[in-house]
Amino acid sequence: MKPLKITIVATCLFISSFLILGCDNRGQTDKNWYKGNLHTHSYWSDGDEFPEMIMDWYKSRDYAFVALSDHNILAEVEKWITIRPDSIYQTAFQNYLDEYGEDWVEYRENNDTIRVKLKTFEEYKPLFEEEEHFLIMPSEEISDQYDGKPLHMNVTNIQKLIKPQGGTSILEVLQNNIDAVLKQREETGVPMMVHINHPNFHYAISLDVMTRLKGERFFEVYNGHPQVHNLGDSLHLGTEEMWDFINIAYLEKGQPLIYGLATDDSHHYHRKGSQFSNAGRGWVMVQADSLSPAALIEAMENGHFYSSTGVTLKDLRFIDNKISIAVEPSLGVDYSIAFIGCKNGQKEATILQESEGVNAEFTLSSDINFVRAKITSTKKHPNPVENMIYEMAWTQPVVFNDEL
Repeated sequence: MKPLKITIVATCLFISSFLILGCDNRGQTDKNWYKGNLHTHSYWSDGDEFPEMIMDWYKSRDYAFVALSDHNILAEVEKWITIRPDSIYQTAFQNYLDEYGEDWVEYRENNDTIRVKLKTFEEYKPLFEEEEHFLIMPSEEISDQYDGKPLHMNVTNIQKLIKPQGGTSILEVLQNNIDAVLKQREETGVPMMVHINHPNFHYAISLDVMTRLKGERFFEVYNGHPQVHNLGDSLHLGTEEMWDFINIAYLEKGQPLIYGLATDDSHHYHRKGSQFSNAGRGWVMVQADSLSPAALIEAMENGHFYSSTGVTLKDLRFIDNKISIAVEPSLGVDYSIAFIGCKNGQKEATILQESEGVNAEFTLSSDINFVRAKITSTKKHPNPVENMIYEMAWTQPVVFNDEL
């Protein structure tokens, strides 16, 4: 039975190391790259699958880490769910039962109703975790609101449940919750990170609000949910354009850059298509010393990661104010690499350089505030949302180092 063993995955769960350096350009270090998803849902809130089945899905597809981030709950209490009568979910339950067995699955049947007790984080975690191969990080999606607007943020490696903090404005609600996370991190001494989820979900979080936040280092530049409006519309900025405006404002105020994440926000595991929130749409590739929460969070806070919906980089370097990028090519696929940034005195970002092919370099000069890269392929995403048809990747913004 599945609970009595740990499944060994033959393939390596991280890409062999290549070099990326932070903005300080100090030294050279070879590290490992780890693929992960930081936004995932299960039966513990509004997902439609058991945590064990979800972890098996990600692990079997060469993810190295997953944050199971259900709404306003941690998987540490007793919770029972009712299996929906739809044949899809009845079959899914039977698959779960067949996979894990009667000794593991605790359930009750009453007439045509099936009730199942969910396994806690501490119960299912040992089934999957393997040193340097697979890690599950405790997480929560703090789901707050103001004036009917959904205001959500994920806390990765959370140690104690944080209830929605509320507030008298959208900005205050977000800031109160960010402050609560930072307070828990300080009090526990445990590394954890908070990121703003899907700002364009119901167009709840404006650019003005984002630029006024303090202590926020991450937001979702791509989210795989079909209702989050990554591309914006005629009246609202898309998240990628918003990203650059945020960083222009942050640099003007002397705040650290904000980094862009790609996440699944997966909810639906049995029905596939553009109208469902499926797994496997977006992820981060993090370069870290080891597969541990502390190492991953430290690396991400230093910008040592890129976000992707399918494009893989085989080389990414930032040395002596020069960014070098090499794409891992797929047969018959073409690539475009655009370096996007903002020059001193300008109020918006532009494409500073663009080229076709799998290799590109860009040298920062003192008249450039920041620059990042976007890699777009001609390969179609196997399960896209919105009009984001082709696979892409985004590197994190870097700034000119005048101490070289």
